[in-house]
Amino acid sequence: MSTANSQSQTVTFRGVDDLNLVGDEWNKGAESAADRPTVLLLHGGGQNRHSWKNTGQILANRGLHVIALDSRGHGDSDRSPSANYSVEALCGDILQVLYQVGRPVVLIGASMGGLTGILAAHEAGPELVTKLVLVDVVPRFEKSGSARIRDFMFNHVHGFDSLEQAAEAVAAYLPHRTKPRSPEGLKKNLRLRDGRWYWHWDPAFLTKPEDDPFVRVEKLEQAAMNLTIPILLIRGKLSDVVSAEGVQDFLEKVPAAEFVELSDAGHTAAGDDNDAFSAVVVEFVGR
Repeated sequence: MSTANSQSQTVTFRGVDDLNLVGDEWNKGAESAADRPTVLLLHGGGQNRHSWKNTGQILANRGLHVIALDSRGHGDSDRSPSANYSVEALCGDILQVLYQVGRPVVLIGASMGGLTGILAAHEAGPELVTKLVLVDVVPRFEKSGSARIRDFMFNHVHGFDSLEQAAEAVAAYLPHRTKPRSPEGLKKNLRLRDGRWYWHWDPAFLTKPEDDPFVRVEKLEQAAMNLTIPILLIRGKLSDVVSAEGVQDFLEKVPAAEFVELSDAGHTAAGDDNDAFSAVVVEFVGR
């Protein structure tokens, strides 16, 4: 496998409703990636493509064509005029991106991105999506853990006085993660407006008027059960969103899926222990 050091470039795709979807892309047109699937990275709710920076670079350094995408309403991608952030809308965007990429893809999705990945893999078929990695998410996730995420997002929707204040909020939310020495890295997740720092996602994302959770769970479970491609489920052992019981339930319903647990990671597994996470992903993708 190639170990060339590839730099990412910004790329824009067109999603449903003509929305612009912005991504980082590595190794476009590279000879090393010609006979292997593209890796498409889908972040979780309230995150953006920069959460994949380290993993994307590691995969790219092995010669793979990699795209980390900002979902609608997140990062630099367009907001939905109708505030439609349902899993069906997110899936529709990914299908459009797959058609524009025009080659087989391995989908790696964290949380919201994983649920989107299940539906997209089902809708696209094995010719377009050859493998699926679910990062700390199953259709029947823990409502208490999900509520904690939403509370964190709601509580800070009006922004922060400073980057330091934002860093303190993140440290309180992720007590298991070592706090960075400098808050400067948060500039990729925040935007300065009128003297305050705001998370770089659409607050309307929290309402999801089109989303019925009961219908969604049944639909996603059935879609996962119908998949015939290799599936890898990665759980952070410290996660309060995916429980051991949730993993067992998923593996009983999707018995062909593989499972790996990261002992030093929580729900934000890729950022909590990126070395261990990336090693597992590289092995699965490169098989």
